[in-house]
Amino acid sequence: MKAFVIEKGELKITDMPEPEAKKGEVVVALKTAGINRRDLNLVNRHGNKPEPLIIGSDGAGVVEAVGEGVMNFAVGDEVIINPALRWFANSDAPPPEFDILGMPDHGTFAEKIALSAEQVEKKPHHLTWEEAGGLALPALTGYRALFTKGQVKEGDTLFIPGAGSGVATFLIQFAKNVGARVIVTSRSEDKLAHAKEIGADLAIATDSDWTKELDGETIDLAIDSVGAATFNRTLEVLKKGGRIVIFGATTDDVIDFDLRKFFYGQYQLFGSTMGSRDELREMIAHMVQYGTHPVVGKVFELDEAQHAFDYLADGRQFGKVILRMDQ
Repeated sequence: MKAFVIEKGELKITDMPEPEAKKGEVVVALKTAGINRRDLNLVNRHGNKPEPLIIGSDGAGVVEAVGEGVMNFAVGDEVIINPALRWFANSDAPPPEFDILGMPDHGTFAEKIALSAEQVEKKPHHLTWEEAGGLALPALTGYRALFTKGQVKEGDTLFIPGAGSGVATFLIQFAKNVGARVIVTSRSEDKLAHAKEIGADLAIATDSDWTKELDGETIDLAIDSVGAATFNRTLEVLKKGGRIVIFGATTDDVIDFDLRKFFYGQYQLFGSTMGSRDELREMIAHMVQYGTHPVVGKVFELDEAQHAFDYLADGRQFGKVILRMDQ
């Protein structure tokens, strides 16, 4: 089968053996897969190992085979992949056995994948294959950050630095579903316009004076994945006692901030990563209830995977970048 792999420190399309369903597993013939920023960093993490690794965390497709003992799925079922491995019950933090699909396990940038039946869920009927293929990782990340950690509620004002990522598009839609006000920032006028199209109430330029632009707005909750470039600026506009959730750091990981100002302000800081199967199922139910559709930015064929990586690395996307398998 055709797959996009890391081999000896390089990314390439190659042929890989077709997977088989072992006990407790299913084989999914993938229709689509979503590229995440995590995937861009795996080349360095994999190093120069000679064994090819199929990367990719998100995907959707049709069950092609079921292994011994699998009762909940049958050949022909349409499913999405849950990339949060072995994290089933909602908890304050992932269990020690938690990992993310795509390293060290073979991932979704291939025509087929074999994995535990516990790691797949039925595809929501209202979603296209392109929408479903890039769903789980960003939507689950956003759902946990917004609801489990951020405790957003109707009437809250949510602030999101960086409006174009896949997670940000889900944050905007989920928050609007429950009656929150949403404010976003971006360096791109196009991304600001797109954010307003999917529900953002206010969209402001990243390089503007946020305090001036907000003009006294009360920010109850901020969710930030940019890191050092925005953390202190976000803290400046957060209300005293407000909540800030961090789920990533696309700029520098290490920051300096005024600890005394932080504790006098009684701010609440939370870290968040991915989410449990419980939360994934809650998230799917939320999307079905509100008829929410993921924002698909651009679709590439599997043979164009390197171009898709370059497109995401350049930060040109708004919404998810999707690979479509040729089957």
